[in-house]
Amino acid sequence: MPLLATGDYRPDVSDYEGQATRNILNVIPRGDGYGPFPSLSVYTSPLPSACRGAFYALKSDGTVITFAGTATKLYRLNNTDFSWTDVSKGGGTYTAPTFAGQAANWQFAQFGNLVFATQANTVLQVYDLSSSGAFADCAGSPPQAAYISVVGRFLVLSGLLSNQYRIQWCGLNATTTWTSGVNSSDFQDFPDGGIVRGVAGGEYGIIFQDQAIRRMSYVPGSPIIFQIERITQDKGLYAPYSIIRAGEKIFFYAGQGFHKIEPGGVPEQIGREKVDRTFLADLDKGNLQLFMGAADPRSTRVYWAYKSVSGAVGTSYDKLLGYDFLLDRFFPIATSGEYLLGVSQTGLTLENLDAISSSLDALTLSLDAYATAVQPEIAQFSSSHVLGFFRGQNLEATIESAEQGTDENRITIRGFRPVTDAATLYGSVSSRDTPSAVPSAGTEVLVNARTGRCDLMQDTRYSRFKVRIPAATSWTFCAGVVPDVVPSSPL
Repeated sequence: MPLLATGDYRPDVSDYEGQATRNILNVIPRGDGYGPFPSLSVYTSPLPSACRGAFYALKSDGTVITFAGTATKLYRLNNTDFSWTDVSKGGGTYTAPTFAGQAANWQFAQFGNLVFATQANTVLQVYDLSSSGAFADCAGSPPQAAYISVVGRFLVLSGLLSNQYRIQWCGLNATTTWTSGVNSSDFQDFPDGGIVRGVAGGEYGIIFQDQAIRRMSYVPGSPIIFQIERITQDKGLYAPYSIIRAGEKIFFYAGQGFHKIEPGGVPEQIGREKVDRTFLADLDKGNLQLFMGAADPRSTRVYWAYKSVSGAVGTSYDKLLGYDFLLDRFFPIATSGEYLLGVSQTGLTLENLDAISSSLDALTLSLDAYATAVQPEIAQFSSSHVLGFFRGQNLEATIESAEQGTDENRITIRGFRPVTDAATLYGSVSSRDTPSAVPSAGTEVLVNARTGRCDLMQDTRYSRFKVRIPAATSWTFCAGVVPDVVPSSPL
């Protein structure tokens, strides 16, 4: 019996035709079941305060340069000792990022050899990877903006402090040209659809407003520069940092739930009757700056971090929600952090090994990982302001089946055999006699190492089978359970 079918993060009951809610935690969906999710491995020294934005750039020689922002500072990672160097303009401080009366984050973009950092309360900042020692104001009088992206060969700013219903782009291959009509630089105001909340870049752009989504396509030689067309009516972006560009696909969270946009397509719902209603009830809507998305470039998964209503007040999210777009399955991860992103690990030489650790055995990251360092992967800043990758020991995993049983007959459960290569695990079953009753959790039993069974005894009408694999256990898959169930003897 498989533990779970499609959709599994505390899904809406109607998705399963009245079946009880099914749960998984800290596992990654696979075609044959589920696999473990690793804990965080520390990579850098801590930032002085909470991370409010981060980005990696590639120099022309392939070197990875990592930037991060706090509420008042911008930093560059030292690739030798993995500490953070203050690269704020003039060594000063910035006003904390906010937009439209809400807390916000820094956003970054790379255009050639230049890295741009933006937030609505400061002038667009620029850093030349070949020569800069600190960020500086971008020339050409660009507007102050909350969001930034690259569309084709244009730098596009949105969430403008001066006009929240406008986007503005620089000249063609000219990031210091911001005068309308000069070298294809221009702007576009939108008469409806609400505030512009961001633009997903690429060869064409997807413009997200509160209640509209539009596509912008470059038209070479045309006086209009970009052809802009509406692709949705009364559907927009709910959380500005929930936009994820994963290869050719775009994922985001609208007021109607989680969506994706295929190349050249229109938004399609991916979370309806799976996670949407449960997620919305769990989301802390007063801290949308902590609701952010990132793609894992090494897999077919995207992740959204968010602060739940039960999360501690502060600068950290307390949950991750993953989605495998190949398998079309959601899964939750229990972790806390400040900022989620895809990032490349910097290279490593023998000379700077001592700066990381005085002992090879004490290294938190395997040296094997540096061979593919330029390939980005999912990472986060932890609640202690430290950047790390998910390469540590396996987190504790919980996997629970859909509810089994019948309305007319009672059953006796004598145990079950988990289909997994985990040598250590605990099994339990829930019970209830009516659909209106609250399920009662059973006592956990350790798997029998000789038989591979979880032996127990439970008489009930409805039951779920639960497997819990402790943290740091070595395992690769869990595909389901083989139950040992017989009809109960009549009274």
